[in-house]
Amino acid sequence: MGGFLFMPHTYFVADHGLDHFEDSMQAQYELTQRFTAEFSIRPFIERHPEATLARLAQWTQDAHPHVRRLVSEGTRPRLPWASRLRDFQRDPTPVLALLERLKDDPELYVRRSVANNLNDIGKDHPGLLADVARRWLRDASPERRWIVRHALRSAIKRADPGALSVLGYGDAPTLSIEQVRVAPKRVHEGDRVEIGFTLRNTGPREQRVMADFVVHFVKANGKTSAKTFKLKALALAAGESAALAKTLALVPMTTRKHYPGEHRVQAQLNGRMHDLGAFRLLRD
Repeated sequence: MGGFLFMPHTYFVADHGLDHFEDSMQAQYELTQRFTAEFSIRPFIERHPEATLARLAQWTQDAHPHVRRLVSEGTRPRLPWASRLRDFQRDPTPVLALLERLKDDPELYVRRSVANNLNDIGKDHPGLLADVARRWLRDASPERRWIVRHALRSAIKRADPGALSVLGYGDAPTLSIEQVRVAPKRVHEGDRVEIGFTLRNTGPREQRVMADFVVHFVKANGKTSAKTFKLKALALAAGESAALAKTLALVPMTTRKHYPGEHRVQAQLNGRMHDLGAFRLLRD
């Protein structure tokens, strides 16, 4: 926690340093090596875009990994707990130019930030994300392949066709769904629901399948909101089957409240939805 001693300094630079560009850049260069300047750099990107981007381009080659990470983390269009960089949401081209310089960085700490930045970009430009992912996968090292998969995670959960295609799951699979189980059918808050099914490849050749399931949670107003839960990526030979299952715990969570009503359950196979059934959450 010692690094947080420097948080007030970064706020000071962001609030009072915009008219002192060189001093502020030097301050943030030092501060990010001790805490992080990912939040304080953003006002400079907005006020002095050309000069700040030029300095960030230089920092992609810096010897210190925290400085290199500042480049990728500070330019995230949707950085959590920070104001959005609207210009980069509209046109992420300047950001992608920086990420190109960092995609093979030797530090996982930096590569994870690169992947998170690409993940942000994909929320506004899914087609662009798929294009970049395809290009980066050409002759890619295992480390760069990891970046691409991590960058595609939100797009995969959204069942974006481009992202699924990049990873080889773009085709509509020829499958049968058997032995479906959603039990019990009537539950209370705090109970568990067992969701399971068997997939059988009914086609003549091997099929790659990205299998997830989706629960349509009832909201306070009676409408529903879908949440995707990851299951498994499969390669099924002709005639082969695989059993998939997951336990859903209906315990109170800070990120999700549960409301009475019918909760529909679906299997998501390469982005295509298949109904499995439903369970009803009862009032206590």
